Amino acid sequence: MRFVVGICGASGARYGRRLLRALADGGHEAALVVSQGGARVLAIEEGIEVDPRAPDAEALCPGHGGRVVAHSLFDVAAPFSSGTHPVDGMAVVPCSMGTLGRIANGVSATLLERAADVMLKERRKLVLVPREAPYSLVHLRNMVAVTEAGAVVLPASPGFYHSPRSVEDLVDHVVAKVLDQLGVPHALIRRWGGE
Repeated sequence: MRFVVGICGASGARYGRRLLRALADGGHEAALVVSQGGARVLAIEEGIEVDPRAPDAEALCPGHGGRVVAHSLFDVAAPFSSGTHPVDGMAVVPCSMGTLGRIANGVSATLLERAADVMLKERRKLVLVPREAPYSLVHLRNMVAVTEAGAVVLPASPGFYHSPRSVEDLVDHVVAKVLDQLGVPHALIRRWGGE
């Protein structure tokens, strides 16, 4: 399967990196786009310097075996900027409220926003993972708008019923939900089977 992964300037860059790893390990292709804010958050939270004009896929997903291909944030002529290029879906993980607002209002000045716009117009799966809290009324209205347009808003709100023992377990819980929405089989978490 082939996906687009965007990493934006909301806290939680680890979620995006874990999604890339899960996709690559599952044998899937991922086209990666990093926003300017995403590059800043990657530097702060993960200690990884990324240039949004030429992101280093190997730095973000070591040993991906060619399954992750990074694209310039400003290359609005990348293959997946067109609906004629087949992809199975897109996830923006984490998704800043600014990016969510631009997607909700059809403002696509960068490749990341254009790719999301293409997902909506082609009725393909688009998963947006905001991490910010609390939400303002503007945030909530934008979430309603993208949901009405066909996107899935999946806040980075990990559950605890799977008895997490580490931060990685909490990250995996959110990433597992993203993979479920994208239709990607995985074994990242123990699924709830009732009491």
